[in-house]
Amino acid sequence: MTGYGKAESQLSGRKLVCEIRSLNAKSMDLSVRLSSSLRARELDLRTLVTQRLERGKVDLALYFQDQADQAASLATVNWEAVRAYAAQYREQMGVTEVPAEVMATLLRMPEVVQAHDEDQSITDEEWTVVLETLNRAIDAFIAFRTQEGAALQAMFTEKLDAISQLLSEVEPFEKGRVAKIKERLEQNLQQLAADTQSKIDRNRLEQEMIYYLEKLDITEEKVRLTNHIRYFREVMTNGERTKGEGKQLGFIAQEMGREINTLGSKSNQSEMQILVVRMKDLLEQIKEQVLNVL
Repeated sequence: MTGYGKAESQLSGRKLVCEIRSLNAKSMDLSVRLSSSLRARELDLRTLVTQRLERGKVDLALYFQDQADQAASLATVNWEAVRAYAAQYREQMGVTEVPAEVMATLLRMPEVVQAHDEDQSITDEEWTVVLETLNRAIDAFIAFRTQEGAALQAMFTEKLDAISQLLSEVEPFEKGRVAKIKERLEQNLQQLAADTQSKIDRNRLEQEMIYYLEKLDITEEKVRLTNHIRYFREVMTNGERTKGEGKQLGFIAQEMGREINTLGSKSNQSEMQILVVRMKDLLEQIKEQVLNVL
């Protein structure tokens, strides 16, 4: 949801500038900085930006910028107020001249410098230009977001492909794991039988071993993780974007994390655990960037 957009227009001999910046946020957090002649329309501007941008920490600046003489255009000095302040200074200090450094201070006193557009208000025709300028800035902002979205989609695809590849690498270890677990259990039981000088009930041993191995079976986790990856791709590449896709992708990523964690708890083998750790690292990178998706 990060982005930037800018647009400019000519309005009554002045340059109107509109800038929009945004950072990530779970909801709309809009900060508005307007020229004083536009403040009466702030609610309308907020409504338009909120409707089109949906969410994000958005900073909107809409102001007039003079092209010829910025100082003269943006501000006017109230010399009557300056003379009044100077007279009070001479009277209080008992002097006839006002030093230059004091005069510089007087120029910063209240009501001395007045914004040129403080007493100006825009007409309905000018308001139409303002809205058009704002919409062009929003269009540029959305284009920036779209470009960022394409880069995110490429990144997500790369990470999902890597997770799928790691999942396929689990299978060879999974097949050998069952035989190793069975062999280790039998060795331990034989040693126990020798120590206790008792016989092992082979039927009961097979039943317990089947139960134990079923608890370590990861077939369901692999199937669910594969389905989550497929669903993530479908939502991400959906041609008709729906509201809240970012949250939906976040939920899918959470479900992927649950399956990967279960794989790790059931792996019971160092080679598989290494693959699971690499999957977690890739998934964490996806989760970080999902926050950038609307």
